[in-house]
Amino acid sequence: MKFSEQWLREWVAIETPQPELLEQLTMAGLEVDGTEPVAGDFTGVVVARVESFESHPNADKLSVCQVFDGETRVQVVCGAPNVRAGLVTAFARVGAVLPENFKIKKAKLRQVESFGMLCSAAELGLGDDADGIMDLPAELTPGVSLREVLKLDDTIIEVDLTPNRGDCLSLTGIAREVGVLSDLPVAHLQIEPVPAAHDEILPVRLEDPAACPRYLGRIIKGVDVSQPSPQWLKERLRRSGIRSIDAIVDITNYVMIELGQPMHAFDRAQLTDEVIVRMARAGEALTLLDGKEIATDEQTLLITDSSGPLALAGVMGGARSGINGETTDVFLECAFFAPLAVAGTARRYGLHTDASHRYERGVDHALQHRAVERATALLLDIVGGTAGAIFEAVDHEALPATPEPTLRARRLAELLGTTIPDTEVDRVLQRLDFEVLARREDPRDGVCWTVRSPSHRFDIAIEADLVEEICRIHGYNNMPSRRPTTDLTLKSVAVEESGERALKAQLTAVGYQEVITYSFVDPVLLDRMDPGVTPLKLENPMSTEQSVMRTTLMPGLVEVWRANAARQLDRLQIFELGQCFVPGDTLRQERRLGGLIAGQRAAESWHGKREPFDFFDLKGDLERLAAWRGGALTVTARDGDPVLHPGQAADVQLDGVWVGRFGRLHPEIAGILDIDAPVFLFELDAAQWLAHPLRRYERFSKYPAVRRDLALLVDQSVSAAALEATTREVLGELLVDFRLFDVYQGKGIDSAQKSLGLGLTLQDRSATLTDEEITQSVQKVVTELSSRFGAVQR
Repeated sequence: MKFSEQWLREWVAIETPQPELLEQLTMAGLEVDGTEPVAGDFTGVVVARVESFESHPNADKLSVCQVFDGETRVQVVCGAPNVRAGLVTAFARVGAVLPENFKIKKAKLRQVESFGMLCSAAELGLGDDADGIMDLPAELTPGVSLREVLKLDDTIIEVDLTPNRGDCLSLTGIAREVGVLSDLPVAHLQIEPVPAAHDEILPVRLEDPAACPRYLGRIIKGVDVSQPSPQWLKERLRRSGIRSIDAIVDITNYVMIELGQPMHAFDRAQLTDEVIVRMARAGEALTLLDGKEIATDEQTLLITDSSGPLALAGVMGGARSGINGETTDVFLECAFFAPLAVAGTARRYGLHTDASHRYERGVDHALQHRAVERATALLLDIVGGTAGAIFEAVDHEALPATPEPTLRARRLAELLGTTIPDTEVDRVLQRLDFEVLARREDPRDGVCWTVRSPSHRFDIAIEADLVEEICRIHGYNNMPSRRPTTDLTLKSVAVEESGERALKAQLTAVGYQEVITYSFVDPVLLDRMDPGVTPLKLENPMSTEQSVMRTTLMPGLVEVWRANAARQLDRLQIFELGQCFVPGDTLRQERRLGGLIAGQRAAESWHGKREPFDFFDLKGDLERLAAWRGGALTVTARDGDPVLHPGQAADVQLDGVWVGRFGRLHPEIAGILDIDAPVFLFELDAAQWLAHPLRRYERFSKYPAVRRDLALLVDQSVSAAALEATTREVLGELLVDFRLFDVYQGKGIDSAQKSLGLGLTLQDRSATLTDEEITQSVQKVVTELSSRFGAVQR
């Protein structure tokens, strides 16, 4: 919400300096988002009148003008297409300084002297209009300072309102707040009814009073749409962030900014003999004022006549009934639409208007008559015409009921942590225009106030709302600061469960960085990363690329790599711990741990050759994680995974329980996503990795360890993991470390076999191992491996 500080001070006679005013608004919950001057920094610009002009002798697009600046008649060369004799405009004299320190000097343009400059609004920082010089009201006196006559020493204030404060989306609402905070009266508009000068009315029928319980209409005949908006009206709209269009639209926008009531004007000639407010029917379409054609659904509230839709209620009018150059009679609409009837409509059709912004947050349901009378008076004054009677269609039972909450002094003190005097509460309620229906003493609760809020405060419903209002007006800065004290019981922690922080620390320790991606993803990408699954769709997504809930963490991780690779990052190690939403008979939320590595294994350096990450880098990271978690890790080949590379995919088991999968991204998917580098992913069941066996701590053996190496020939199908499991089974606690240090295939070995180098570290906790014991133990291992796998010692 933007508004002029100068305009605000006309409503409330505050003498507070601007910085204090901005602080006061922010501390009352109307956060000031920013300020800006209404005009650029310029001096030496006055009002002037063009007395005559003629074409430049040496340039087709220039004019030589004779300009009266209130003191003398000077010659000015101008290139504006709208220059004309009698035009009152802005004139920068020689010596004037325009924004960005642009100094005006005597000049010669195409051999014709020019003594000054006729200015456009853009050149003075008064808007974006640079197509022509300013067209000022003819009654302005030449020679007076433009800054003074247009009151340009002003500031535009922008406040960021919370959704519950729709009552402050108007100058009336802001002024009312400032008046309450400053304890000053507000100069509210005295709006007098405009008497009817003709008897023509247009009946209105409400087919859905729950969505639109009140609708007012008035016909104004004989308007002159060629009349421009006066300068004061254009300027106030500009300072409120609204562009001037034409007099009728400007007036409806002005009333919206001034009072907070959106309005719309129809061309009466385009309407039939009845207006109908109803929900859309199947197959109906509407072309809006901006030229966009929409196909409405049955949840859309429309303004219609017997010929079809006229407007998208509370959002935008239709092109068929819009005001145009031929309009002579206007049907002025003013309605109260229920917030739920309008909420989401603008977004569904890709629209966002000032009207929808206000209706979605709530409009005062008692404001419509004042708004119609105010708009009518402005229309008659600016574009002429005669007004008819106001026709009102209303369902009083469907209008919002005003809650009557009770505020208890005891509860007020409990929530605020301090006691506010009862007289101060009385004063705040009075300043807020809250009607006190009952004020009584209660032995337990103290003074109790039962109140009814004014119609513009539709956000007051329960006792907590009243507590907030008392605190806000009393002043947050006036509330004492205290350190809270409470007795806290220590949270119990499961002995066989690790915390998420510890799990993240382990991954961080091996070089991973945590990422947090959106839980809603692109359905096309998700179908590639989790084919055959039907994800949960969002009813109101932010975009089609974020329209379904993820069933796997992989899409988000892959998108992070793509974004980083596009910015020339050549290596990445990331992980995410987050929820996935798995469909079924009932939607399940599963907490998963996912990760990705891609690019170069190490950063560029002067020594060593750079190599990319491979499958075994990821396997090693999971082995480190399993060592921290505890339990027996088993990795087995995974077949038929449509997301992972055939031959580079594996299942992960802990103590015989499947806990996840990992591998390289499938080449087909990588090609579709334009990923050149190999990408390796893992996805694990987080709950299984947070659980761990009961920790047992034992002292180190003080006896020496001995290593024996074995070189074994085995078939290609025999895995090192199988050999390790058998070795551990044979040696038991005697084996303290198992290492696969060599794999050889080639010359001297059958093509169906491979040679594996195994390093066995043996240690006894109670005695020093003898050579005989070591030899016997190793021989047992060789014998068992030969028996089970046909291993032959080289």
